[in-house]
Amino acid sequence: MSQQNRLITSKQIRRLAFISSQAFSLHNFRGSLIRSLTDKGVQIYALAPDYDEESREKVRSLGAQPLNCSMSRAGMNPVRDIIDLCRLARQLYALKPDATFAYFIKPVIYGTLAAALAGIPHRFAMIEGAGYVFNEQLGQTCMRRLLRRFVGRLYKLALKCAHLVFLLNRDDRQLFVDSGMASAEKVVLLNGIGVDLAHFSPEPPQSEPLCFIMIARLLREKGVCDFVSAARIVKSKYPGVRFLLLGSIDENPGSLSQEEIDGWVTEKLIECPGHVTDVRPWVKQASVFVLPSYREGMPRSTQEAMAMARPIITTEAVGCKDTVVEGINGFKVPVRDPEALAKIMIYFAENPEIIANMGAMSRAMAEAKYDASLINAEILSKIGVVQ
Repeated sequence: MSQQNRLITSKQIRRLAFISSQAFSLHNFRGSLIRSLTDKGVQIYALAPDYDEESREKVRSLGAQPLNCSMSRAGMNPVRDIIDLCRLARQLYALKPDATFAYFIKPVIYGTLAAALAGIPHRFAMIEGAGYVFNEQLGQTCMRRLLRRFVGRLYKLALKCAHLVFLLNRDDRQLFVDSGMASAEKVVLLNGIGVDLAHFSPEPPQSEPLCFIMIARLLREKGVCDFVSAARIVKSKYPGVRFLLLGSIDENPGSLSQEEIDGWVTEKLIECPGHVTDVRPWVKQASVFVLPSYREGMPRSTQEAMAMARPIITTEAVGCKDTVVEGINGFKVPVRDPEALAKIMIYFAENPEIIANMGAMSRAMAEAKYDASLINAEILSKIGVVQ
């Protein structure tokens, strides 16, 4: 361990501020980590810009204090971002936490810089995926290259101010270290953010009718269009197969429109209930989980489906490929290849007897790699909270 890391882990963290751009994620994605910290007596401030009463109450139920902050999640207005950074620095200075823990792109960049300006002693960042601008599968237009260079410089500036940077796959570690956005001695590699294996318990897979489920933000780079194109191919041969798509329209530039989603539903290619607060009843209806994404950190939705004993079909993309052992708990297909995706789906339709065994292997892998209690313990150890 480096001298810097020894210094960090020798300190006690008694007050910690989580910084997020989405309030619902504090409970949904960071809930078990926040609970682990509050159980250790750490006072948690949970900062996000979009609280409603439901998300506020859920954060309070974790033992944390929900606080509004000023931050746009996906906008590219530098003036607004600088104003928000200054406001956040003042807010952190007033709160005086011992540490900050920022996640998602904007909180990592502007939250970490604000914490440094406010003189917060310890600053931690979690990068769950390199993000839209680093996705090479989307092509390299002039605008994307400029945006990538701009975001890369912001990352480099912010992560110089971070004491630890948590990453979720080896490809992202290589990207951030080789490009100079993060120094190797600061990087901690995790097996994803983990899932509560008791909450996401194994369920017998639905086999009649066969049902494929995809859970993701409704972005083109998540492979939603490939999922729908594959559904069209499969339904031409097996019209009774169901296709469930869970997720919501997003502010991201790659978001699909509601008209596109409604058109697919009208065509009876998919069922799309939108965003749901509890995915378990929907995964319970499914036979196989599908995520044809173009790049991920370590997809939480896939981990949840694995914990519930579902086979996985995903792509060979960064982050996705790490969740499947080919032919054991599922299959990998090339990125942006709906024909290959449909071929694997048809294989499941014609060989349904493999679903239960592959699902059992997914559960075993989730227990070995994605147990949130083990991953949380590692994070607490790294940031200096006594176990």
